[in-house]
Amino acid sequence: MQYLHTMVRVSDLEASLHFYCDLLGLREVRRKESEKGRFTLVYLAAPEDEARSTELQAPELELTWNWDPETYTGGRNFGHLAYRVDDIYALCEHLQAHDVTINRPPRDGHMAFVRSPDGISVELLQAGEPLPPKEPWASMENTGTW
Repeated sequence: MQYLHTMVRVSDLEASLHFYCDLLGLREVRRKESEKGRFTLVYLAAPEDEARSTELQAPELELTWNWDPETYTGGRNFGHLAYRVDDIYALCEHLQAHDVTINRPPRDGHMAFVRSPDGISVELLQAGEPLPPKEPWASMENTGTW
C-alpha cells in the first residue's frame, strides 16, 4: 500500500492556491481541467516531496474546485492536514503577517494549527526537536477551533 494524496474541495481556487502555495510554501505539480465534468483538480506537493510527486504522483494534496458554486461546511470533521516545517515560529509569523489566524499557537515550539480559506485544519509540526518556547507564542491563547 502507498499513500497517494488527500483531496479537499475548495470554493475559491485562487484563495486556496494563495494559502497553500504562497503562504505555506507548497508547489503546484500538475493540473487537470474537465470541461465535461465542470471541475479543476490541482495537485500540490511540499518542496521536499516534489521529486517523489513528479515520479510517483505521491504524496500530494489534491485541491478539487467545482466550477458550479457549492457551499462546503464542516472542515473540522475532515480532520486535518499535517506538514513538517523547518522553523515553526518563522512560518507562523509569515502566516500571521498575511492575516491568517493562528488557531493553536506553537506555545511548545513544536505544534501549531491554522485553517485554510475553506476551513480545513492544517497542523504544522516543527522538524526535529521542538524549538525553545518564546514570546509571543508561549503566552498566546487559542483562537477559535482547529
